[in-house]
Amino acid sequence: MSSTIVKFGFLPVKRTVFLLCDVQEKFRTAAMYFQEIIQSSNKLLQASKILDIPLVVTEQYPQGLGRTVEELDIAHAKAVFSKTKFSMVTADFYKKLDSLCDGNVQCVVLFGLEAHVCVEQSAAELCALGIQVHVVADATTSRTQEDRLLAFQRLQQIGCFITTTESVLFKLLGDKENPNFKAVHSLILKPITPSGLARM
Repeated sequence: MSSTIVKFGFLPVKRTVFLLCDVQEKFRTAAMYFQEIIQSSNKLLQASKILDIPLVVTEQYPQGLGRTVEELDIAHAKAVFSKTKFSMVTADFYKKLDSLCDGNVQCVVLFGLEAHVCVEQSAAELCALGIQVHVVADATTSRTQEDRLLAFQRLQQIGCFITTTESVLFKLLGDKENPNFKAVHSLILKPITPSGLARM
């Protein structure tokens, strides 16, 4: 039953990990919709704390690109990995992922940048490992809209779900009677700058 649920895009809370990919200082002026990405990412990060969903963060060559932007609170992350490989899936990352969710991670919620480089290559490797990948469109960007949108097309072709912050949060809640509904719903209702980021 669990594998069937995952196949159709559900997110079992106890089998899901959040992945924040390379939202770093040097991209601030280069990436499209950077401030909007931060707003959506913050909702996801706060929800991961409320719902006790493990968070893993990567930083691409931080000596040159800077650290994760200070607006994002990643203090609760299970790990923050520096990397030079474009994909997040390094040996250290894989070892950490294998230790989460009692060694049975079925789904990841992936967001960050750039969509056509690190996000896409990470998603492809995770799919190859048999993990269902949900890429959050309104929390994922590139330097150009062409690269961003074409990356989403390729990601769908390899079996990823392209989703939104709000959709992810409601899937994780599952029921209005969820004890965390009020706290997460308050995040959902926080206004963000309209961007059209979810358009494909």
